[in-house]
Amino acid sequence: MGTFVVTGSASGMGAASAERLRAAGHRVIGVDLRSADVIADLGTPEGRRGAVREILERSGGVVDGVAAVAGVGPNLKDAAAVASINYFGPVALLDGLHQALERAEAPRVVVISSNSASTVPLIDDTLVELLLAGDENASRERATEAQSVLPPTLSESSPSISAYATSKLALAHWVRRTATDPEWGRKGILVNAIAPGAVLTPLMTGSTSAAEELDPDSFPTPMPLGIFGEPRDIAFWVEQFLRPEARFTTGAVLYVDGGTDAAIRPDAQPTALRP
Repeated sequence: MGTFVVTGSASGMGAASAERLRAAGHRVIGVDLRSADVIADLGTPEGRRGAVREILERSGGVVDGVAAVAGVGPNLKDAAAVASINYFGPVALLDGLHQALERAEAPRVVVISSNSASTVPLIDDTLVELLLAGDENASRERATEAQSVLPPTLSESSPSISAYATSKLALAHWVRRTATDPEWGRKGILVNAIAPGAVLTPLMTGSTSAAEELDPDSFPTPMPLGIFGEPRDIAFWVEQFLRPEARFTTGAVLYVDGGTDAAIRPDAQPTALRP
């Protein structure tokens, strides 16, 4: 049995993932703002450093896997905070735990992205570049600028929608770049991402109207299965990616969204490599 870190462990997909791993006999170090083993704000550099420090102390310096689930939704009014929490939170935490993962026999990482990265037409390419470059201050400023030009109707319901979708896209790109970096891949640290769709979590229910929550057919994006996802649907795949048997999968972005991305972009992937 291994020692796994789950961020966002107090609710939603994080709680479901932690519960599933514990049920399988693993030790889980939960990280969240409350009701967790490690209380930390991953939206700040200080909070991330503190979280890494405490995780290393609790784990004895060896971590078998990390499920970076913590995040905030497009309903948060502070777009800068969305960029910090959704991108720099998981990236800095994983960088800080790199050596602890390297010491494990079969280290695994799974990061929660979102199908919004490919289904929301409000991606800010400049913000993507700033995020991937690791410039947090400039990223926060850019996220705030993009928020200020949103149409009033959209800014009222989803004030941080651009920062949310953009940060999740950048996170998916980080996963694919990191997975093939020799410091990760050749050290045996596998890194994958899950892109959930409409899953009934506190994050989602704080972002949609009651009617949309109850009726998938009235949801803004297609729901081919006619149902919403549940946290356990994501937790299942979190566990699969963290298993030692998942030895030949890295750099993958798995859509767990009931077919939404496939409905919107049926021919988007795979994309042929052209000469």
